[in-house]
Amino acid sequence: MLIVIGVILGLAIGSFLNVVVWRVPRGESVAHPPSACPRCGHRIRARDNVPVLSWLVLRGRCRDCGNPISLRYPLVEAGTGVAFGLVAWWLGWSWAVPAFWYLAAVSIALTLIDLDVRRLPDAIVLPSWVVGLVLLTLAAWNPGGDPAWWSLVRAMLGALAMGASYFLILFAYPQGMGFGDVKLAVLLGLYLGWVGWSAVVIGWFAGFLIGGLIGVVMLLTRRAGRRSKLAFGPWMLVGGWVGLAAGPSLAGVYLGLAGL
Repeated sequence: MLIVIGVILGLAIGSFLNVVVWRVPRGESVAHPPSACPRCGHRIRARDNVPVLSWLVLRGRCRDCGNPISLRYPLVEAGTGVAFGLVAWWLGWSWAVPAFWYLAAVSIALTLIDLDVRRLPDAIVLPSWVVGLVLLTLAAWNPGGDPAWWSLVRAMLGALAMGASYFLILFAYPQGMGFGDVKLAVLLGLYLGWVGWSAVVIGWFAGFLIGGLIGVVMLLTRRAGRRSKLAFGPWMLVGGWVGLAAGPSLAGVYLGLAGL
C-alpha cells in the first residue's frame, strides 16, 4: 500500500517538478501564473494536466496549437513516481519516508536544472536544509516508537563534515567546482549522516568517482574539452543515493576483503 501511495504521490509531484525545473532558473514564481503551453501561451486545462496519461492521450502535442510537448515532461513524472515507490519499498512504514521522498524530489529537480543551466539554485538548496532537518527530526522523534536522536545528531555532523570537505576542495581548487556544490554537499551530508558514517564515506567517494568517470567519457567522445564547465551536481546526487542505499553494505564488503 505504501508503495502504491508513493507512486501516485510521485506522479503528482513529478508534474510540479516540471514547473520547478522550468521556472526556478528563470526567477519565476512556481505558483503563479498557472501552467501554459510555452509556444502558444494557452493555459493547460485540468484534464490535460494528468501526469503521463494526458501526454499519451494528446499524443505528445498541445491541444491548442498542435506543437510537440517535450518527452521530458512525462519522463520526469514517471521517474518521480518510480523514485517515490522505490523509497517506500526501501524504508517501509517509517517516519523517515517523507524526508527521503523530499530528497528524491529535490534530487530530480536539481539534476535537471544543473544539466540545463550549470547551476544549483539557492532557492531550492538552502530551504532544503531546513525542510530536511525538520523532516529528519520527525523521523528521530518517531511517534509511537523508540526515538532515534543519535541518528539526528549524526545527520547534523554528517552535514558539517560533507560541507567542510567540499569547502576545502573548493578553496584548494576553485576551478574544479562551484559554491553551489558545497551547499548541496551539506544537504547530502545531512541525509547520509542519518543513515550512518559508512554511508557518508561511500556517498562522498561515489560522487567523485562517478563524476570523474563521466568527465573522462565526455573528453574521450569530444563532447567536452579540458576547459569545459561540466555539471557536477547530478553526479554528487547519484553518488549520494549510492551511499544511502548501499553504503553500509559496500563498506561491509570492503572491510571483509581487507580482513578488518
